[in-house]
Amino acid sequence: MRGTAGRSRGRATVRGGAVLTAVLVAGMIPGAQASAGGHDVRIDVRYGCDFPSGAAKAAVRVSATVPEGGAVDKPVQLTDVSTELTLPEAGLPDLAAVGAEQVEVETKLTVGVAQGDHTAETVWIGTAEGPVAVPDAENPALTSSGAVPSVTAGSSGDLVFTAGKLTALMTSPPSGDASAEPSALLLTCTPEPDQDLTLATVRIAGDPEWPSPEPSGTREGTAAAGGGSDADEATPKVGQPGKQALQDRKAPPCTGDPEDQFSLNAYVTGYADVPKLKSATLFPVACTQIEQGLTQIKFQDGLIHILQDSTATLDYQGKLQLPPATGTFLTFGFMPTTATLEMTQIPPAAGPDGKPVPNVHSDLTILSPGNSVGTTTIDLNLRLRLFDVKVNGVALDVGPNCRTERPFALPLRGEMVLKDGVQSGYTLVTGGALTGQVTVPPFSGCGVGEDLDDLFTASISGVPGAVKQVQAAPCAAAQHSPTVCTEDSQPVQIPKPQR
Repeated sequence: MRGTAGRSRGRATVRGGAVLTAVLVAGMIPGAQASAGGHDVRIDVRYGCDFPSGAAKAAVRVSATVPEGGAVDKPVQLTDVSTELTLPEAGLPDLAAVGAEQVEVETKLTVGVAQGDHTAETVWIGTAEGPVAVPDAENPALTSSGAVPSVTAGSSGDLVFTAGKLTALMTSPPSGDASAEPSALLLTCTPEPDQDLTLATVRIAGDPEWPSPEPSGTREGTAAAGGGSDADEATPKVGQPGKQALQDRKAPPCTGDPEDQFSLNAYVTGYADVPKLKSATLFPVACTQIEQGLTQIKFQDGLIHILQDSTATLDYQGKLQLPPATGTFLTFGFMPTTATLEMTQIPPAAGPDGKPVPNVHSDLTILSPGNSVGTTTIDLNLRLRLFDVKVNGVALDVGPNCRTERPFALPLRGEMVLKDGVQSGYTLVTGGALTGQVTVPPFSGCGVGEDLDDLFTASISGVPGAVKQVQAAPCAAAQHSPTVCTEDSQPVQIPKPQR
């Protein structure tokens, strides 16, 4: 979650394997667009919260700046969003039991979004700007803030935002003792009945025009997409010991950035077929770094789409490449040949804002409660180099620059199906299998004293080959979850290749 003053060290929402609920994808990556103009809104909501000592009431004030209006197919962005949680006096001893003079604060507010008959839910994540003093009876309020996802409407009419369930996590700050476990207080709060929970209404101009919906309290978001999974399932469990980095990982280092709450790091592996050689090359486990981007909710063609663009780059010893792989095949069908393959990624181009152009595009479509479909495409541009070549056991000197004469595209596609609340297939935040095809260009620069370009071009290039890549559940280093990250911010899960 990014605060209004920039990215903070606060805990981020879990974005790894624990997040199986499709609609929560919209809440994992807050939008960062600014809205032109707008007016301030505020809503005071009474909540019932589950404290360790028992149920108690709490007051919550949600504030935001809302644009004056919007247009079809244009993102609507609420800004300056903050949540002020006033704890009841009965709950203060529970917070004091955390045993720290200061706590880190993260809140997750479920927000309903409705337009006409279409409803969805997203999650707004807020953090305090650094540790705050433990409140007492004189000052029982905790404030969190952060950017939130934008919403895009495919038709005209009113977009209505309503407040829903709230979870709040108060955690003792990290200490200098690496073996010390943090303590925390986790609250789950539900709005009390008979309240107007409407936070804001934004008029969307355009045709055809829909009538303004009456707030109905309909809940189709998280339960609709995930079959009843709650947002608090994505909250880090405190007191759970972190896993030590595995000694025999059979995987290269893959460390995430604990200061960047938009980043994921994951292990991938897979096979690439070489049709001319009637063989497949296994690429060893590799590290990929993923910078998650803007998420939008869009009403289109009578369905709710959750769209996200991200950027994925390979990471091997600080270079944009896969670990070297050794392939063994029969050249021209009878000559045993081995070679080391080095696959290097061409970095994504920079956009007008100076940031890399996204090469990961996700589209989640909510069909009905508990039923969704999703598609993720990843577009990589690569270049292949060959070295350490042996033919029938005899070294063949191909020189240091035996590579494809130009980069080539590797488009990968993963699909997810959520049927009656049961998910299968691939998403960026849970992992899975992706498939694609690659056509290797001709080779150049091969050979020392003799030109071997034609040999490798004839053996490898020109015929499309199938690729199957498997991504394990990623680590979100900023959220400190031992279920998906080791103590040194590497992914816990290592994938196995599939044919």
